[in-house]
Amino acid sequence: PIEAKIAWAEACRDPLKEALENAPRLTAMIARFREAVEASRREMAATGIVRLCRQCEEDEGGSCCGEGLENRYDPWLLLINLLLGVPLPHSRRRAGSCYFLGDSGCLLSARHTICLNYICAKITDRVDPEKISRLREREGVELDALFLLHEEVKGVVRRLT
Repeated sequence: PIEAKIAWAEACRDPLKEALENAPRLTAMIARFREAVEASRREMAATGIVRLCRQCEEDEGGSCCGEGLENRYDPWLLLINLLLGVPLPHSRRRAGSCYFLGDSGCLLSARHTICLNYICAKITDRVDPEKISRLREREGVELDALFLLHEEVKGVVRRLT
């Protein structure tokens, strides 16, 4: 269950936090990832997708960020969020929704590939394909940076334990 994955990530972070923070390569990768996340989130807002998703969630009952989606997250991805300073929830905020869905969207900075890649028909019907293409480029940079960061975190933790 997601609670066990969160507990593992939190237990792993605390004893290794200083060593992880002092790994220069990891620090650089975290900085690169943060920049990529900011760029893709800015692009997502600029396309109007953020507004459309919020409207769907609040007015139409939502469905994309449904309960069970959190099960796709592995403990490593949750540990990365903790290293990024993202606090992990200890309860679901809304019945029927993803464990990580907050009042203003996803609580996580490092998100699963499916959470980045999925765009529903409501969005593709309403948003200019050129804008979606620009967003996809930014998301590609984010996913690349996340993959490299994911592998580096695993390597550092394994060397330290």
